[in-house]
Amino acid sequence: MEHRVVGRSNLGVQQPVVVIDVMRAFTTAAWAFARGTERIVLAGSEADARDLKQRHPDWPAAKDGAPSPGFDLVNSPVMMAEQDLAGRTLILTTTSGTAGAHRAAAAPLVLCASFVVAGATARFLRSRGASRVMYLATGDDGRADEDRACAEYIGRCLDGGEPAVEPFLRRARASDAAAELAEGVRRGYRGIHPDDAEFCLDADRFSFAMTAAREGGLLVLRPVRTT
Repeated sequence: MEHRVVGRSNLGVQQPVVVIDVMRAFTTAAWAFARGTERIVLAGSEADARDLKQRHPDWPAAKDGAPSPGFDLVNSPVMMAEQDLAGRTLILTTTSGTAGAHRAAAAPLVLCASFVVAGATARFLRSRGASRVMYLATGDDGRADEDRACAEYIGRCLDGGEPAVEPFLRRARASDAAAELAEGVRRGYRGIHPDDAEFCLDADRFSFAMTAAREGGLLVLRPVRTT
């Protein structure tokens, strides 16, 4: 098995790409699916998300940072876990994760991942017979150690066996992003739920992977059961 973790890249590749945003986009997305969301439209920017919301006012919309007009939710796994989203389409736009998914969209297979779906992501890739995988770390311009730790954990799971997750979680807990979230701050915005960090470190909570693909001109994320 060949694994490669990258940060910024044009991703002109012919192999599966796993886009990783542990804190918090793809933890928030996983919780949205757990709360019944049917699909998540990954918007490339806040402007795109607002446009989608105007055209589909019944679709809840979430974004990074402070609440603002045109958005119903913020990018918070704790907040998402409190929602009833059965059968809904969610719009999600974030600074790192959804932007990374758009950069990877031309790959033959795109998965979005965080620790909460890490094992399931590895199982899905194994079921597809993947022999070469690229991991796109999105946080902090690709330098986020929590994303790189998650990528390495998925790679170990994909290589076989049952690797201990705690060493990878220790790296994530020591990250700058985890420290900010624990203080209720992210990129200067105060008002983050202080439990968001722990939600992001709840490894292998869910048994589905998340695949992203173009549907009618939109980049859509859907859950795929692996058990």
